[in-house]
Amino acid sequence: MKALMHRAKEFLVNEDGPTATEYAVMLALIIIVALAAITLLGQKVNTIFTNVESSLPTGSP
Repeated sequence: MKALMHRAKEFLVNEDGPTATEYAVMLALIIIVALAAITLLGQKVNTIFTNVESSLPTGSP
């Protein structure tokens, strides 16, 4: 019985599980921020290319 209590106490004191969870949450937040930044940047770049395309003369002789 003492061995079971000792293992239960060690399990509760061990910080490996919460640390892995914190890393997973941080990774998820980084991915969300990266996707949002790529989406916004992609829209701005598309607008710039559209403006440049409309400013160029046509290629017909």
